[in-house]
Amino acid sequence: MSDSKDLLFELGCEELPPTTLNTLRDNLLKGICDGLDEANLSFGTAHSFATPRRLTVWLEDVQISQEDIEVEKRGPAVVAAYDKEGNPSKAALGFARGCGAEFGDLGTLKTDKGEWLSYNKLEKGQAADTLIPAIIEKSLTRLPIAKRMRWGSSNAAFVRPVHWAVLLFGSDIITTELLGLTTGNTSYGHRFHAPEAITITSARAYEAQLNAAYVTANTEKRKAIIEEQANAAASAVNGIAHIEPALLDEITALVEYPVAVTGSFDEHFLALPKEVLITTMQINQKYFPVLDDNGALLPYFITISNIKSSNPSSVSHGNERVIRPRLADAEFFWQQDMKTTLADRIPSLDNVVFQHKLGSVGEKTKRVSALSSQFAEQLGFDATLAARAAQLSKTDLVTDMVGEFASLQGVIGHYYANENNEATEVATALEEQYLPKQSGGALPTTQTGKVLALSDKLDTVVGIFSVGLLPTGDKDPFALRRASLGVLRIIIENKLVLDLNKLIALSCTQFRHTFDANETKLLVLNFMIDRLKGYALSQGYTAEQFAAVASVGCSEPVDFMNRLDAVKRFAQMDEAASLGEANKRIQNLLKKAPDNVANQFDAALLNDNEEVDLHKQLQAIESQVSPLIEQHDYIEALKQLSALKAPIDAFFEHVFIMADDENLKHTRLALLAKIHANFIKIADISMI
Repeated sequence: MSDSKDLLFELGCEELPPTTLNTLRDNLLKGICDGLDEANLSFGTAHSFATPRRLTVWLEDVQISQEDIEVEKRGPAVVAAYDKEGNPSKAALGFARGCGAEFGDLGTLKTDKGEWLSYNKLEKGQAADTLIPAIIEKSLTRLPIAKRMRWGSSNAAFVRPVHWAVLLFGSDIITTELLGLTTGNTSYGHRFHAPEAITITSARAYEAQLNAAYVTANTEKRKAIIEEQANAAASAVNGIAHIEPALLDEITALVEYPVAVTGSFDEHFLALPKEVLITTMQINQKYFPVLDDNGALLPYFITISNIKSSNPSSVSHGNERVIRPRLADAEFFWQQDMKTTLADRIPSLDNVVFQHKLGSVGEKTKRVSALSSQFAEQLGFDATLAARAAQLSKTDLVTDMVGEFASLQGVIGHYYANENNEATEVATALEEQYLPKQSGGALPTTQTGKVLALSDKLDTVVGIFSVGLLPTGDKDPFALRRASLGVLRIIIENKLVLDLNKLIALSCTQFRHTFDANETKLLVLNFMIDRLKGYALSQGYTAEQFAAVASVGCSEPVDFMNRLDAVKRFAQMDEAASLGEANKRIQNLLKKAPDNVANQFDAALLNDNEEVDLHKQLQAIESQVSPLIEQHDYIEALKQLSALKAPIDAFFEHVFIMADDENLKHTRLALLAKIHANFIKIADISMI
């Protein structure tokens, strides 16, 4: 008999939420795998499947039983095992009874702390089929389900009502109760094409049996079929399917047997912004838009049906009837919005709440406008364009179009600003203010867009911090982490010479409510430095290198990254380790020195050759290093300072620093302080 079997578990449900289907699948697989690991049951390749009506886990070669293990139990100390007459003590006899043994069966265990009574017992491993039900039940209860529901008269609760459960170990059924169901080997195929019961014969036959019942259980295979069919359907109308990954995942989670159907709409709707039509098709209808070779929208769409219709044209016409009124609504919103310019909408922003302690969106717009003007002046950009863009930045929020399609904020502003004959850079900035939209996403390209994006994000971060709504754990309702990282990326990747300390302080002055500005500035700066650390680590720098630069209090992101790059390159030099240790030693010595020791240097007191030589070389290097640091050429400055390695090593080897003569001791410490001061202008290299 084989010592392993395949395990198959399938849970059949009402249609599962498409946006969380893959999460449920992955967590169920992980939970079962972790449970088998904890039970010391080995297994081979792990597979998981998910469709709208089922979650399935297939594990190959699961060990059929736990290994037998020898358990050694330790009892009382040998010195306490006998009474004065030499008979077994009550403690010893009690230990033996607890082990189910006679006193004579006990052994002894010698350790560094003494000798103890012991008993070795062989514990038989449990059969896997007796452990698996509890493992699966625990995995189901731990699935990340925000709100569980109950159905019928059962007390069972799950994300959706469950209808069947398959649990096979090899060809054998493990009979147990899960979520109010008795497990068996009966599954079901497609709801319409194959509604009859299916007897699952084995885990390895599972996919094929479901395929025969019009169900593609494998998520990736189903996704590939959808993509292939959509591309073929688009090609048939001389177009290219516009397939966004998130929508593809969602559609894959909505169907078990995908069938692509092409539909069309009236060409006159193409006069609307492409993004409006695409959003309507994708968000509202889950359709794939069709584009031409130049990226222009064609009057077609691809929908993925969950059935193979005997009359595909009726399916197509049905979808066309649904999309037509939605596009007509969008056309109506466009026409209505065109009756009022963005500039005329500015007063309406006073009626939109940004945050109840921070006032309206109109007030936010005024703050952002002031910041944008000042940032633009600092950077040598057009302050007039920056102020105008800021004034109009949120006006599309009160349009009918954005009211219907919230995801198009900024995009619609861009279109409407062009229609209102605003400056091209102002119009573009209205869309770019929301960039980057995700980690690693595109950044603003125009000067005005960069300034507006910075100002808007900074105002949000500082404002929310000022009213005490700091992010906690995974909760960040105002997306302050993303906003802060956006600020940093815009500054760093565009090499904008800006100081976070000054930016935050300037933003604080724009608010009129009562708050502790100094505390807010410190909190926001530290928060952004934490985000900068994450950014730096993602760029290949180490935590030690980051700490070395952060310790010197640099708050200019571009300068910070320049220093970080210099430290990384310096760390690869032969002298780095020795100079790092030397700086660490210098810091330890200076901790014990008087606070003003750096001012107590007297070159005339130096008498040993090594300290005289170190001082001379330091003087020569200082004259070269200072201008390099002023020019931000940090790596060249560190290369120059690395020439001090040999004289520093000689100094530590031959000079007694803590001399009896207080003046001489302080002079030597002051010399070390001068060395440390030159390094610390760049970074604390003792940390690398």
